[in-house]
Amino acid sequence: MQLLRDFVAFVQRMSSDLVRSVKECLTLISKCSCLKQNSSKARQLYKPILQPHERVTAEEFLQHIETGFEMSPLGKDSLEALRTLAFSENPGLQQSAALYYLHMSQHMNIPLPVEHLESFYALLRSADLEVQQMSSLSLVNILLEGNIDKELVVQMGLLEPVLDLLESEDPTVQCNSCACTMILAVSESNREAICAARGVTPLLSLANSYDPRVQQNAVGAILNLTQSEKIQQVLCKEGALPVLALLLESPDSEVQYYSCAALSNMAANAQHHEAMLRPGNRFLLRTLISLLSSSVGKVSSQACVCLRNLATSANINPLEKGPRTTDIQAEMIAEDVLPKLCSLLVSGNEDVRHASIALLWILSQHPHHQDTLACAELLQSLGMLLSLHKTDPVIVAHAACIIKNLSLSKTTERIIESTCVEGLLQTMLSTDTEEDSLHYVTSCLAELAKQEGAMLHMVQWIDEPLTKCLVRLAGQLKHTETSFQAASIIQHVIGHEKMVLLLKHHIGEIQAYLKNFLVHQEIRFQQLGIATFCRLQADPEFAFAFRKSQMAKLLEQVRQQTEETQELLRAANYHEDS
Repeated sequence: MQLLRDFVAFVQRMSSDLVRSVKECLTLISKCSCLKQNSSKARQLYKPILQPHERVTAEEFLQHIETGFEMSPLGKDSLEALRTLAFSENPGLQQSAALYYLHMSQHMNIPLPVEHLESFYALLRSADLEVQQMSSLSLVNILLEGNIDKELVVQMGLLEPVLDLLESEDPTVQCNSCACTMILAVSESNREAICAARGVTPLLSLANSYDPRVQQNAVGAILNLTQSEKIQQVLCKEGALPVLALLLESPDSEVQYYSCAALSNMAANAQHHEAMLRPGNRFLLRTLISLLSSSVGKVSSQACVCLRNLATSANINPLEKGPRTTDIQAEMIAEDVLPKLCSLLVSGNEDVRHASIALLWILSQHPHHQDTLACAELLQSLGMLLSLHKTDPVIVAHAACIIKNLSLSKTTERIIESTCVEGLLQTMLSTDTEEDSLHYVTSCLAELAKQEGAMLHMVQWIDEPLTKCLVRLAGQLKHTETSFQAASIIQHVIGHEKMVLLLKHHIGEIQAYLKNFLVHQEIRFQQLGIATFCRLQADPEFAFAFRKSQMAKLLEQVRQQTEETQELLRAANYHEDS
């Protein structure tokens, strides 16, 4: 009897242990992510029964559709009917609701009332694949048309089912959910919500999809996420950089563009440069340079932007030791980036021209690269750009800055031999005084005028319209820096008889701006005014005009002020010595 009792107790103990082990095992299996989307299918082991009220609603709804929308397409009656169909357990009814929303999104461009988002939530959560496909596509269409507030979609809880659908095994559902995420990620609050809901990891996974539609939308969503510096940190931790770098070699130009633009956003933040350009691994740099030769304009343009962002922080102290981002510019030049940029300067695409000349401007700022950059090919390209696009402020400003940077090296002779000087002079006639680019042009020409060879070359091209333009710019009071640079050019070219003859037609205007300079608060304006006065006074006509005006009285005032200042300085130095 005791043996039997022991046997029964043993069997009971073994059974309870077995049941507990089975429960633990099933619990672990249910938590597996690969079963996440199919978990609801376990409840569909029976054939859903069509409830009487669902049957009535479906019949009435179909009747309304057949009679040509006698009710409002998205009115209260439609809402109640669609809600009943959407929340039904019957896949057929859910498909009807999803199909209706899809039709509405494709053929009727009307705002979607907020109340309908509840129905969308139910449809996106459906276990039926066709319902998922149609409801996700209709949501994409509505978002694209701007018929619902994107932030409201997230606030109403639709982000969670959308992100869950990223883990679907169906490419169409993946494509639509990626597209939804990409569109929603245009605002900062939505980007933060996507990141908080752990949407970054599945997007990076789908960026490697073999389906080009899925891949495009996934990388597009990542691109929008990179507009947030905070989320850039998360992307780096999740391994986005190598994924995006490899996608630059994609055969799909859209994927190339999106990944390159995402990397450009991250490269704008200098703290990512070390990770993007690890020592000994210059895959990203070489790939970006190769993309400069892309036949797709927006790809080559975006490659320029990314390289520019990587090279921008290179302007640091050259005496610093250790690996520095200054080496990036040297590596770009070593990788023959210059011929590629020269070809992009003459592109028919405006964005490509702007991006390439901006990168060249960054490269020209470093003294070590100026001799290399001042080659005949680049200077001729710049001269041609100035002649063809003299009204484009981006081209004019950057070209002037590049030429000025290159003129600081021992390459003035090459600049004279090119068409850059005449190009700069001609842009002054076509550029509005209000344009910032005019300041860069006059500043560059003033720097060139300090050098004898360049100044003589400049005199050859200056005619009556250019002289009138220079005098006008020197006399205008609104843009003081442009005024100073124009007057500086005039002061340097006065020593030539041709220029004196041209300036004689504008004696009155010249006297006016000289008077303004002599009473200017800045010493440099006063000094420039005096220097110009002295050089012009050597000519009898100018000397006579100056005597008739009050120039002598103004000079005497400047002299007295200077003497008073010197007296005060001497007194201050005396007290300091005491």
